Amino acid sequence: MGRRSLQIATALLALVPILTGIITMLGVNDPLYAAAGVPALPVLDSNLRFFGGVWLGLGLTLLWLVPRIESESVLFRVVWGGIFLGGIGRLLSMLMVGSPPLPFVGFTALEVIGAPLFVYWQHLVAKAARK
Repeated sequence: MGRRSLQIATALLALVPILTGIITMLGVNDPLYAAAGVPALPVLDSNLRFFGGVWLGLGLTLLWLVPRIESESVLFRVVWGGIFLGGIGRLLSMLMVGSPPLPFVGFTALEVIGAPLFVYWQHLVAKAARK
C-alpha cells in the first residue's frame, strides 16, 4: 500500500471523472439523462454541463497529482474533500428523493467512505517520503 499503489489507484480513479465529466458536458443529451427522459430545460442543461466540466477538472487534477503524489498533500485533500462533499450531496438526494440506479449508490460509497481512506493513504505515503 505504498506510493506506487497509490499512484496507480489514483490514476485509474481519475479516469472516472474524466470520462464521465466529458459525457456529462453533453447536458441533457448525456445518454443517462436522455434515456431517463430528462426534459431539456435550459437551467438544468446549463448546470449539468457546468458540473460535468467541474468533474472533468477534478479528474484532470487527480491525474496531474500522480507523479508528485507524496508532495501534494493539500491539493490531494482538497480534491478528495470535494469528492466527499459530492457524496454527501448524493446521500441527501437518496434521503430526500429516492435511490438512484445501483452504480450511483456505489459511487456514493466511494465518495463518502473511499475519500477519507484515500486521504489517509496519501498521508501515510507523504509521511514515509519525509523519512
